[in-house]
Amino acid sequence: MSSLVARREYTIKEAAALTGLPASTLRYYESIGVIAPVGRGATSGHRVYDEEDLDQIMWVACLAATGMSVSDMRQYVENGRVGPAAAGEQVELLTHQQRRLVCEAEQLVLRQRYVALKIDYWSAVAAGDDARAELISGEARTLADELKRTGKP
Repeated sequence: MSSLVARREYTIKEAAALTGLPASTLRYYESIGVIAPVGRGATSGHRVYDEEDLDQIMWVACLAATGMSVSDMRQYVENGRVGPAAAGEQVELLTHQQRRLVCEAEQLVLRQRYVALKIDYWSAVAAGDDARAELISGEARTLADELKRTGKP
């Protein structure tokens, strides 16, 4: 007794809706090798995505959401095809991305502090507290200098 399971296929529009990536991005990622070539409909010639394609696109979308560069995503996919032999390089790629994210998080904290200082500054100005406004202005200048120094992760 054999059981046949119907294989679900998706149009590019459906794949885009399910993965959150625009159709143009799906085509681009396929053209540069970030995702594997997608099958084509026998009669229409249009891209036809299956569950495996969607799975691959979802983890690529997750990498893209971390801000990983397209070239690093492509390398990650190529390494994935190699398998366990490329595990070290995968760890290296992901560790590098993790360091970039740590730098971005630090920059975000500094920018939030700067905005908070500017709110305090203008609140002091509105209250007519010139001494406090001057003190905060100095702190903001110091923080602005720090932002300039550390602005490139």
